[in-house]
Amino acid sequence: MSELGRFQDAFVTALAGRTAAPITAWLPDDADQPPGLAVYRNTIAKGCVDALAANFPTVASLVGDDWFRAAAALFAAEHPPASAALAAYGEAFPDWLSRFPPADDLPYLPAMAQMDRLWTTALFAPEAEPLAAEAFALAPDVLAAARPRLHPSLAFAGFDSGLPGLWLAAREPEPGEMVLADDPQGVLIVRPHDTVRSRLLDRAGFAFLTAARDGASLGAAITAAAETDPAADLAALFAALIADGVFSGLDLGDPT
Repeated sequence: MSELGRFQDAFVTALAGRTAAPITAWLPDDADQPPGLAVYRNTIAKGCVDALAANFPTVASLVGDDWFRAAAALFAAEHPPASAALAAYGEAFPDWLSRFPPADDLPYLPAMAQMDRLWTTALFAPEAEPLAAEAFALAPDVLAAARPRLHPSLAFAGFDSGLPGLWLAAREPEPGEMVLADDPQGVLIVRPHDTVRSRLLDRAGFAFLTAARDGASLGAAITAAAETDPAADLAALFAALIADGVFSGLDLGDPT
């Protein structure tokens, strides 16, 4: 490794460890704790907090700026960024919140963070052209045997209560009264073109997407949806998913 490379590694260690010891070999004899290190640390810390506020806006709106920034600073100290790009920073934040004692009175907060994270993941996912309805105009047996490829931006999750509805309401420009429903709900997030879309996902839709994600054929995925909710309108469900742009490919199988 070059001298510059060794210094850069030592400098990063000094910033993370809040001590100048790793870089003493490059410092003048009278500079045990150069004040410039604090400037760099503060700049990095502020960047991390700002990135978390941008990536978890629902959490920030629910707890308020002071609470969020204090929590984000603690998280950033424990989880420094792995790269200079902070656009998707905070992968571990939802799980961290579930163990953060001041959030014990806010049991919905980790789920809010999880959905914020899914939204950010969808935003930065690779591009792909979604399939139009015409792509599914196949003979019934061929269509049933086909295996769908889900759009790379698609994210979905299921919850035991109405947390997705609460999350969607909190993300409105002017949130009204937010009520946590008792019934299980799912959320679907996808970015088929330039805009991330989010909506509630019912049990049948969640079962269908789970089966498709696991490699099932369209016929098997539809069967999973029907078994989960026998009253579901399967034609409407499938049409809605196509309109959402959740499919990016279709691998035709052998109908026999």
